[in-house]
Amino acid sequence: MRTRSGSLYRSGGGGGGETTMVGQKRKRSSLPPQYATAGDCCGGGGRRKRLAGGGPDYLDELPDDLVLAVLSKLAASASSPSDLLSVHLTCKRLNGLGRHDMVFAKASPASLAVKAASWSEPVQRFLKLCADAGNLEACYILGMIRFYCLGNRSGGAALLARAAVGGHAAALYSLAVIQFNGSGGAKSDRDLRAGAALCARAAALGHVDALRELGHCLQDGYGVRRDPAEGRRFLVAANARELTLALAAAASHRPFAALPLAGGGSAGAIGCPLLSDFGWSLPEAEPHPANLFMADWWASRGVQPTAKKPGLEAPAAATGDSDGGGELRLCSHVRCGRRETRRHEFRRCSVCGAANYCSRACQALDWKRAHKAQCVPMDRWLLAAGEAQ
Repeated sequence: MRTRSGSLYRSGGGGGGETTMVGQKRKRSSLPPQYATAGDCCGGGGRRKRLAGGGPDYLDELPDDLVLAVLSKLAASASSPSDLLSVHLTCKRLNGLGRHDMVFAKASPASLAVKAASWSEPVQRFLKLCADAGNLEACYILGMIRFYCLGNRSGGAALLARAAVGGHAAALYSLAVIQFNGSGGAKSDRDLRAGAALCARAAALGHVDALRELGHCLQDGYGVRRDPAEGRRFLVAANARELTLALAAAASHRPFAALPLAGGGSAGAIGCPLLSDFGWSLPEAEPHPANLFMADWWASRGVQPTAKKPGLEAPAAATGDSDGGGELRLCSHVRCGRRETRRHEFRRCSVCGAANYCSRACQALDWKRAHKAQCVPMDRWLLAAGEAQ
């Protein structure tokens, strides 16, 4: 430090220490390695400190393009959201580069699989950043959450449309379901031809539910010209595609020779429901993270799929007011999670009239999974309910 006369003070302690000139920054004393933290790897101006031993810091020497490529590979292989977000806690440089659109665009589906219990504004902001960067999976997940859970129909449909334009099969199928049901609008807004066209495009990409839905549409003449033979071909293709995916998932955990073959089908076997017709007993495929989110979201709010087993309960189920005075109902397929956007939007089971389904694909899955054992003809349980009164 200089005095008013211009002379210099010696550094503390005397003994010929260094002097600090005007305008010169004071050097920070280097801390021992045991006191260094992840946040201390960057000093002033965003530059990384030298190592305590005096060696070079090689990460500081890497160009940004190379670091971005590494972070993109990490994002593409992340197995959970924490794997991707922990990069931002490492240092200032990785925090800045980790927010680049290239990293968000490459985020893996596993890193976007958010849980309904952990939903918050920062989680929604993270999904929005990934969607804005062009991540189709993020567009689909956030679109489904906004459309069915948050009630933002226009925003959710726009995100689903963006993912569908990019060739996302699940988004194409979800838009087909919206068109079939006229979701978000009136019953007159249903467009069966548009729904069938979207379903056909998703089926061409190998989406199992779209293949099954298109097969039933062709068999029933729903939105397309009736062609039972072609519809049957699509249903067989859906089963074959489902078998391929099930074998691929099972083979990753055990050899093919160890895969269970039902051979006549034991009564207590738990397996993939539609494949049981072909003698296979394989674990049922996990639903999409968006469907898991929606199912958990409504379960946490006390909304459950209607009429598990009609039996002698309440004639209100016959009037469609089983959810407390005509509230909106969930799809009865427990792994779907979609909820009506208006009353009586979903189709009912033609036998019992108690189960509701957003699509024919969900109805076929739930019939094999549970409803076949629960379905009771409407006249029988109405008569039993009348005798009970």
